[in-house]
Amino acid sequence: MARRLIEVGVIGRPHGTGGLVHVTSYTADPDSLSRYGPLEDETGQRYRLSWVKPGIARLALLAAGQERPIQDRTEAARLANRRLFVARASFPATTADEFYLADLIGLAAFDPNGTALGTVSAVHDYGAGASLEIGPLIVPFTRAAVPAVDLNAGRITVAPPPEVDAR
Repeated sequence: MARRLIEVGVIGRPHGTGGLVHVTSYTADPDSLSRYGPLEDETGQRYRLSWVKPGIARLALLAAGQERPIQDRTEAARLANRRLFVARASFPATTADEFYLADLIGLAAFDPNGTALGTVSAVHDYGAGASLEIGPLIVPFTRAAVPAVDLNAGRITVAPPPEVDAR
């Protein structure tokens, strides 16, 4: 099975002249970015992150078993807009009936009668609750609309609200 990477943040503009950068964390607890272990960008470059203050971090490049800190503004500027990822296996285990939204992507979706609806292609969360994109169908991710999630079987049951046309 391929190693799954989950996006956890993005490097922003430099902060000052000493190589510090702004970092936006997508995790509930921004401090966890420094605890997950090495972060990785789209190219496979690995980084160690340490927070200096909220939103400002020092990065070190990891290569051949060595850490090389980013030490100047020019080098920090070249890293702007790099998306940061962590291996899915680095996240803490979930309890029963608890899972990460990223784990839903790729699951097969079926209605309560067993009719295939498609595959979860995206999970959207704009602050008012998550929704699942299944082909042209957008379904709120609530217990009423998604009564069953079976990660081991790779499937979910979807009971769209009456106002959603699932055909």
